[in-house]
Amino acid sequence: MIEIKDLHKSYQMGSNSLHVLKGINFEVKEGELVAIMGSSGSGKSTLLNILGMLDVADEGDYHLDGVPIKNMNETKAAQYRNKFLGFIFQSFNLINYKTALENVALPLYYQGKSRKVRQEKAMKYLEQVGLKDWSHHLPNELSGGQKQRVAIARAMVGEPKVLLADELTGALDSTTSYEVMELIQKINDEGNTILVVTHEVDIAHMCKRIVHLRDGIIVKDEKIKQKRASEYVQ
Repeated sequence: MIEIKDLHKSYQMGSNSLHVLKGINFEVKEGELVAIMGSSGSGKSTLLNILGMLDVADEGDYHLDGVPIKNMNETKAAQYRNKFLGFIFQSFNLINYKTALENVALPLYYQGKSRKVRQEKAMKYLEQVGLKDWSHHLPNELSGGQKQRVAIARAMVGEPKVLLADELTGALDSTTSYEVMELIQKINDEGNTILVVTHEVDIAHMCKRIVHLRDGIIVKDEKIKQKRASEYVQ
């Protein structure tokens, strides 16, 4: 599903160059639930941005579902993002003046789906995350956990090949974090491939594999016995 070979990324900081990723080799198979861990500055957000086609590597190869991701113009990259990827962010990134239903339906608008299809699919995914009754509420009428569920529904509605979650529980309390991870595990159990960037050890252990980054290289990559979030949810 994801193949990364000898990936390098540097940024110019004034007259200096900061080498952020230093030859990353990394594979994710279909249906995996992978945590990417590392301290601040380890390169995990840069790696996620490259995987999400929001940034481009300086060197190395990236294949997504067998397609080489290289030398794409922004239009082509946007098409591939829409087709292959769903994003979940720590800050939810919901549009404040749109209802939960409208927020979830947005990716389908960019895919050119009809209004009827957009509304039906958006409602289906809101129902899946337990928010059918909140479909006409605005984000400021929702709790943090509910906002993240809307964000998950929005990421899922286009039926992407891979879900990329950047600190998806970072803005939530422990109980709500576990509820959100219970939902993520359920989505993964249905066969969806998910990558979770997190600095929280308990969240990482709710995945099936942990990749540890330090100073731009992978220092450890281990399959683990997954902890089920449902055991922590009251």
